[in-house]
Amino acid sequence: MTDSIADFLTRIRNAIRAKHRIVEIPASNLKKEITKILFDKGYILNYKFEDNGPQGVIKIALKYNPADKSSAIKCIKRVSRPGLRNYKSCEDMPRVLNGLGIAIVSTSQGVLTDKEARLRNIGGEVLCYVY
Repeated sequence: MTDSIADFLTRIRNAIRAKHRIVEIPASNLKKEITKILFDKGYILNYKFEDNGPQGVIKIALKYNPADKSSAIKCIKRVSRPGLRNYKSCEDMPRVLNGLGIAIVSTSQGVLTDKEARLRNIGGEVLCYVY
């Protein structure tokens, strides 16, 4: 597997389509930071990092609307990939759904959302869009 972030996003996407409550994903530091952002922005219900084995596991509890059983994540899309990296300056930082969604960006100051990167006036690699 060459793109672990794409695998992370695909596991979440597949779990949402299958209406699963919990999804388990092999852990890495970058995946942990993306998970924290998804939790802070209200896209997932909860998460837990487990350190069993050499790599560890991230358990993510997905968030659904109780009325119509729709997921909080409508779309989760990989932008930058190993074959075509996508770097943006703070002026060119994308606005997802005119500010209703988020773009997760890997910067020199850590993994941030597009809004936080604009406030800190830094650019970086756009990892994914979530809305």
